[in-house]
Formats: sequence, C-alpha cells, structure tokens
Amino acid sequence: MSHSEIVSLFIQLCVLLTAGRIMAEIARRIKLPPVVGEILAGILLGQTILGMLFPSAFEWLFPSEGESALILDGFVHVSVVLLLFIAGLEVDLGIVIQQRRQAFLTSFLGLIVPFFLGFIIPFSFPEIFGFEDRNKLILFSIFMGTSMSITALPVIARILMDLNMLRSGFGMLIISSAMINDLIGWLIFTVVLSMMGQGGDGMSLAKTIGLTLGFTFFLLTIGKALINKVLPWINRKLAWPGGLISLTMAFCFLAAAFTEGIGIHAIFGAFIVGVALGDSEHFSEKAKEIVHQFVNNIFSPLFFVSIGLQVNFIDNFNLGIVLIILIIAFTGKIFGAGIGANFAGYKWNESLAIGFGMNARGAMEIILGLVALKVGLIDEVIFVALVIMALVTSITSGSAMKYFLHKNRQLPKPREK
Repeated sequence: MSHSEIVSLFIQLCVLLTAGRIMAEIARRIKLPPVVGEILAGILLGQTILGMLFPSAFEWLFPSEGESALILDGFVHVSVVLLLFIAGLEVDLGIVIQQRRQAFLTSFLGLIVPFFLGFIIPFSFPEIFGFEDRNKLILFSIFMGTSMSITALPVIARILMDLNMLRSGFGMLIISSAMINDLIGWLIFTVVLSMMGQGGDGMSLAKTIGLTLGFTFFLLTIGKALINKVLPWINRKLAWPGGLISLTMAFCFLAAAFTEGIGIHAIFGAFIVGVALGDSEHFSEKAKEIVHQFVNNIFSPLFFVSIGLQVNFIDNFNLGIVLIILIIAFTGKIFGAGIGANFAGYKWNESLAIGFGMNARGAMEIILGLVALKVGLIDEVIFVALVIMALVTSITSGSAMKYFLHKNRQLPKPREK
C-alpha cells in the first residue's frame, strides 16, 4: 500500500465507525434497533446520497479501486464472519431440546410456510422479479424461499430483552424456534451456493453437501465434547479473558476457512462454531458479553454501514417488488409460526405475538442477500427490497408483540391439551 492508500483506509474506518455510532444512537433514542441507524448511515455515505450529491467527494472517500478498497472489503468479510459467530453463541441446544415439541411445531411451520410462498411465487412469476435467467430460476426461487424463512436471532434476542421476556417460557419458545430456523435455513443456503458452482476447487455437489453435514454433525457432537474438555484448561492455564477470546476467535476463523474451502460460505463455519462454543457450560456469560461488545461495537457497524455503500437505494428501488416481498415475508412467517404456536397450545393472540416475534429478520437476511448479490444470484433491485424488508420487520416486531399481549397480565403459557 502506498502512503496515500494507508491514509485513505484509516479515514474510511474512522468515518464508517463514527457515522455508524451517531446514527445508531439516534435510532436507539427513538426506539428503533441500532442496526437501522447503521444502515441509514451507510445510505447517507454511499451512492444514494453522498455519491449523488457530491460524486467526487464520494469517490475520494471510498475509491472503487486500489489497495484501500480491497482491504476495506476484507474488513467487511471478517465482520460478517464474526456477526454469524456471535449469532451462533446465542443458540442454546439445551433449550431447543427442553422445548422440542412447541419449538418444533412453531419453527417447522414458521419455516415451511414462508419458504413455500417465497419459492412458489418467484418460480411461477419470475418476470415480476425481473429474473430472466431460466437456468438459475430454481436456485433463485430456493434462495427467495430461504430468505423468507430465516429469522434474525440477534435481533429477536434484543427485542425480547427490551420487553423483559427473554428468560420467560414465551421468550424461550421464540428463541428456540428461531435457532432451529437458522440452522436449517443456513444448511439450505449452503446447498444453493454449492449448486451455483461455488464449491471449492471444482468439488462435486454431493461431496460438498456430505462434508457440510459431516462438519455440522461433528462439531455439534464430538467437537462439542472436545470443546468442553479444552475450555476448562484454557480458563485455568491462560490469561483470562484474553486467552479464551484469542483461541475461540482463532477456532472461528479456522472453521470459516474450512467451510469456504469446501464451497460453503465462511459464515456457515463461523455460525456452527458459535453454536458449539455457546452451548458449553465452560464458556461463561461474561466471556460471551465481552465477545459481543467487541463485535457489536467495532465489526458490526463496519458491516452494516458498508451495506449502504454497495448499491444506490434510490435508483434500485422498485415499489412493486418491495411490496411483494413484504407481503410474502409478513404473511408467511406470522401465520406459519402463529399456526405452529397455536398447535403447540398457545392462544391465538399469543400465537400471533410469537409470529411477529419470529418475523424479525434484521442481520441474517441482509447477510444472506449480500452473499447472493456477490455471487450474482440476485441483482441490486432484489437486494434493496430484501434490506427494506429486513428493516421493516425488525422495526414492527416489538410493537406488534406488545399489541397482541397487552391484555395479558401474566406471561403467556401454553394451555394444557
């Protein structure tokens, strides 16, 4: 890197972090998720506002070519990996097992219904979405179904904390159902990437899927047992929390490298490692909090602000596609998860509250959309619509849950069958 490119990189990081923090604080003060403010900061700094009003300033601040642009892209990739890592840390397999019946019904219908709607509508009417490549139509439809079915676990956890419901049976049902959604959804998406020929070194689809399932099974069984053996030694012998954080991060990056190498995106490896680590009794809540603070206040803003730099949100805004995706997202997830919760024994107002809780998308859909955009599966118009959908569902989730639960004096519990 030249002297000027080093200066440019540091200015970029300064501007992204500062703008992200300012807008996140504004969003927080008006009761919106901080991620909304961070994405809006990127829209202000990106092609949509700064690039349109002051194109020369935008090109000077964020040059499209050169070493600084390449390294900034590397920072964004690391940020995505770490975001999925801390999302995995939120997954508690014990809770999933404890509430397996209610969680299975809620997550199964909360995944199948939006996946079906997200698949069948684009597959039947591809021209509405401006999709012309018939050879990739099945992949595009699977991707849309997957993006409609995945739930944003970190966003849901934050909403439930704000409502003081995270540790309630009601909150745990939503969390455990979202965990199952995320695990299955990311497995489906890895298959989509493999079918697109994103496999490592020409690896066959069957081999990639086999390695994916083997990797997942190993880490959540034998790998988890090994982690439980190693973590006590790390806590005793190495400086705390530095030793624990350094080695777990190293393990995260190793798993990310492995899954990227076999043709699955690096984020899947980071997510599964997070699940395995987060489920260990030796990875304390204090250690999780340190990792969360580290990622959420440094790497998370870099990623979400950078989203606004990717595309022009005005030029690529299509009201029709945005409305269709919003209708599919709300209808599929709310009624799918709501019907599942009702079958599990919850009253209808409680079931709809659970459906709205499961409807929060946020980071997960945006990450999914960005990966699809990078590999050419979707265009900027679909990406913008997915980002808007993620923002709208995240903003409306908490208030809708409160609306459907406001008459309940006690935390909702499933009725006896």
